[in-house]
Amino acid sequence: MSGPSDYQPTNSALKWIERRLPILGLMHSSFVAYPTPRNLNYWWTFGAILSMMLGVQIISGVVLAMHYTPNVDMAFKSVESIVRDVNYGWLLRNMHATGASMFFVAVYVHMFRGLYYGSYKEPREILWILGVIIYLLMMATGFMGYVLPWGQMSFWGATVITNLFSAIPYVGDSIVTLLWGGYSVGNPTLNRFFSLHYLLPFVIAGVVVLHVWALHVAGQNNPAGVEPKTAKDTVPFTPYATMKDAFGVSCFMLFFAWFIFYMPNYLGEADNYIPANPGVTPPHIVPEWYYLPFYAILRSIPNKLAGVVAMFGAILILAFLPWLDTAKTKSSKYRPLAKQFFWIFVIVCLLLGWLGAKPAEGIYVIAGRVLTFCYFAYFLIVLPLLSRIEKPRPVPNSIADDVLAKSGKSAVVSSVIALAVAGALFAGSVQDARAAEGQETPPSLKWSFAGPVGKFDRGSLQRGLKVYKEVCSSCHGLSYIAFRNLADAGGPGYSAAQAAAFASEYKVKDGPNDQGDMFERAGRPADYFPSPFPNDNAARAANGGALPPDLSLITKARSYPRGFPMFLVDFFTQFQEQGPDYVAGLLQGYEDNPPAGFALPEGSYYNKYFPGHAIKMPKPLSDGQVTYDDGSPATVAQYSKDVTTFLMWAAEPHMEARKRLGLQVFVFLILLTGLLYFTKKKIWADAH
Repeated sequence: MSGPSDYQPTNSALKWIERRLPILGLMHSSFVAYPTPRNLNYWWTFGAILSMMLGVQIISGVVLAMHYTPNVDMAFKSVESIVRDVNYGWLLRNMHATGASMFFVAVYVHMFRGLYYGSYKEPREILWILGVIIYLLMMATGFMGYVLPWGQMSFWGATVITNLFSAIPYVGDSIVTLLWGGYSVGNPTLNRFFSLHYLLPFVIAGVVVLHVWALHVAGQNNPAGVEPKTAKDTVPFTPYATMKDAFGVSCFMLFFAWFIFYMPNYLGEADNYIPANPGVTPPHIVPEWYYLPFYAILRSIPNKLAGVVAMFGAILILAFLPWLDTAKTKSSKYRPLAKQFFWIFVIVCLLLGWLGAKPAEGIYVIAGRVLTFCYFAYFLIVLPLLSRIEKPRPVPNSIADDVLAKSGKSAVVSSVIALAVAGALFAGSVQDARAAEGQETPPSLKWSFAGPVGKFDRGSLQRGLKVYKEVCSSCHGLSYIAFRNLADAGGPGYSAAQAAAFASEYKVKDGPNDQGDMFERAGRPADYFPSPFPNDNAARAANGGALPPDLSLITKARSYPRGFPMFLVDFFTQFQEQGPDYVAGLLQGYEDNPPAGFALPEGSYYNKYFPGHAIKMPKPLSDGQVTYDDGSPATVAQYSKDVTTFLMWAAEPHMEARKRLGLQVFVFLILLTGLLYFTKKKIWADAH
């Protein structure tokens, strides 16, 4: 039986504290004796999951901020330094970056659960409005955080989104200038966004405290939508709800860990591994997936101001939901029409997300306008109308009656269908756009480092380093790799002495000396691979006007969409090798004779895998060009695979450590989840 707290400390020191600051009694009444409806299902565990994710984001963000440099010349490099040089920096980065997506996954489930079960109705209006405020703060925080790595998509995303405020009459330009700190996105913008991104999570935490406070005042809603009447309707929060939440959080952690350790770039953009360049616009500028429905609403309206109003209105309208839906029955479980329209609304939101990733042209614009109308019609027409005409089914007399009567099968079936539709639609948002452009997809090769237990082939790494040194280094730098890294665990397998000997073969510019002059010296293990050119202009001049990219991150900065259904297959098979496939394919994709009708620009070469097919780089590899000491075939195919393997290691030198730790974490989480499940089952045995 649950009820008000009767907590009385037995320790004299705790008694002294409790008389002056009754915090222990408050904790006991809020999280131990607090009466919880006994019919809550697992959708309610997402409140605990969100609390956990907020803690993860704040802790990981604070540690990352200790190493991050908010300067446009150093931000990108500082993030890479965190990943490469800080102890477990790669883990912190993955936790924080993928944690943002997991946070929004959980909050969307939490919000749709509230919509379905009527958690916004009296007496929980303030509770719901506080939730909408938290969501708005999350969106602002997530956007500013996405800008901080200062990659291509970060920079251009910031430029596009902040420009939206210029549509506001009279004050729009002033707001944009204030956000930018100047007349374009630059260093002041980055500093502003870093400061706000650091501050807002603590504001979110404060509003979450108010949210929980309002929850304890109004009491929790439940699937039946009826208020507790007797002691039989509730159970104490601890151990019943805490153990159920612990099991739900553990299951979610398995899902979260899948991304952290095996799919860290699955939900990201390859362009964000390219340093921000104001002079080069990415082909497709799209926000993160969790903003796509609202981005689609924005683009569906031709007038800029009206589009901005509609985008923000699509969020703010949620705050007025308690007054738009005046039906007395809370839960859609007992409202057949409301249930059907709810699932239609879910599909509309998913379709808007799919359209948000598509170009704003043709049928996509028309579909966006239709779905935007459907989105607002659900709140402004459907819900008010259903409140008046729908006749709900009888609700249980009490929560205890609902526990005895419910089977839960229909809810499970509906949820499975919704999740299947969600996966299919969001997979469709990454359909292969190159197919329409006639772009050929590179072949998928077998890589030793693929899969959950994949490792780098040491021989291939060493051969690839030789190809890079003898062929690629004449044009391309490797600025994020130090010579000492060649002796690191998980790398090419050289000793410290071998790495030092390799470094000594290079000449590194140093200085100034005592006379104020720059000088050259032999490389040392602490030095980084030197650039082949003194500056970008010299590199362009030597390469027909094209700037050869640095190869440190090339296998993560290049990709190709696999389309549907491979997008879903890739999630389960942990396929993350689009970048290596593309690089290896590009090196072998040169053709001496372009197809008939293709106009090859002067000074360019035809490559069937390069976007647009015209590439400035001449064919870099030919059979017999590099001699292998181990007798491996001296062919273009072998060179391509070896140098790509080496470049994959250069892009992610801690890959083996990531997968090894991931396996250990998964074993622990699976055992923990099993123990929590059986413990929860035993605790709840007498409650059902």
